[in-house]
Amino acid sequence: MTATATDLRLPPGPAERHTLNADPASLAVMTRLAAEHGDLACVWSADRPHPSLFLNDPAHIRHVLVGNHGNYVKGVGFERVRMLMGNGIITSDGEHWRRQRTMIQPGFTRGSVARLSGRVLEHNLELVEAWRGLADRGEAINITTAMSHYGLEVILRAIFSVDLPRLVAGANPFAFLAEDPTRDIRTVLKVRELGRVIHECIVARRAGGERPHDFLSLMLDARDRKTGAAMTDGEILDELKTLIVAGHETSAGTLNWCWYLLSHHPEIEQRLLEEVRSQLQGEAFGFEQLMGLDYMARVLKETLRLYPPVWLFTRRAVGADRIGGYDVPAGSHVFISPYLLHRNPRFWEDPERFDPERFAGAAGEAREKEAFIPFSAGSRRCAGEYFAFVEMHMHLALLMPRYRLACVDPAPMDIDPAINLRSRSGIMMTISHRPRENPAP
Repeated sequence: MTATATDLRLPPGPAERHTLNADPASLAVMTRLAAEHGDLACVWSADRPHPSLFLNDPAHIRHVLVGNHGNYVKGVGFERVRMLMGNGIITSDGEHWRRQRTMIQPGFTRGSVARLSGRVLEHNLELVEAWRGLADRGEAINITTAMSHYGLEVILRAIFSVDLPRLVAGANPFAFLAEDPTRDIRTVLKVRELGRVIHECIVARRAGGERPHDFLSLMLDARDRKTGAAMTDGEILDELKTLIVAGHETSAGTLNWCWYLLSHHPEIEQRLLEEVRSQLQGEAFGFEQLMGLDYMARVLKETLRLYPPVWLFTRRAVGADRIGGYDVPAGSHVFISPYLLHRNPRFWEDPERFDPERFAGAAGEAREKEAFIPFSAGSRRCAGEYFAFVEMHMHLALLMPRYRLACVDPAPMDIDPAINLRSRSGIMMTISHRPRENPAP
């Protein structure tokens, strides 16, 4: 403890020291902090001169992420993420982040995403055909790996569109991202090698005349509002690496858990099936019809509540602050866990239960605004949130009415809280055909 710590009014916390990070041991410590010290706690580390504050109250969290966000920059663990993704909008701060966010945001508007949805539809129709053979044979698949490949393929098509076949010809240089869940130094080196492939595509697209509607074209055409300057190749490269790595993991992880949860809750699965069949007609549905599936949105939100892909946000206080009547010294580390907030019984009744009705009506909207942050909050809220919901809606709308997935092992699946929240191991599921809605007599 520092010499000045006794002069401060710090939140309660344990006497023993802990070094919090994005790992299973830290989640266990934070779970214990919440149980023993409440929703605002302080812990000291032997190798950090400033205190670490654990926040699990929505008001305190919004103070850091929204109300006084200018005083808080990226915290513990982001150097590791920056090694992987570069200085994109997830890892950057300050003026660079503001400029990049402003330039990128138009590509993620509802209108822009709606135009990209055809590429999402295209791949899901391919999956409909691929899964038919699996269902004919009653085969089991690793849905964790399958959804990782799905999320990766969708984001690659949304980024590169017409250039993708050339990029993946032969050995797909992107495949390791779906096949290897670790994010260690070997992955960093592979992503750096991948950067050369992406940069070649940026240079070729910039030199050529064709500008298909995809994320690469949108970034090439983006201009700074103040100066009119375009992004450099290096800036585009960092943003594309961020999109590829972070973008595919969000939808992949959520769909992995969603299939798992639906297989364990047949009554919810049946209600979702009825909504899809009653409101959509096979493949002939419009974008607004798809995104108007209210119960599907609730199912996905409830999945995100229980298993938020990013289970931990970290910040560092630039200047001194006060939260909940306690001092926050400059340099303090702040830890916010959507996983624990979403299971806080003060705000979520029977929090371990899978119940999409939590998000129904005005009460559900109020609860969502108060204590639901799977995509963060405030100005740093994920730019790709709507795109993620579109690809998840599209996948379930096309695959679920045709195929039923059932867990091979009915035992509960443990979590693996690394950089992202994953299942401890791949979830094996059998695929079978669903009976047609109105079979012929």
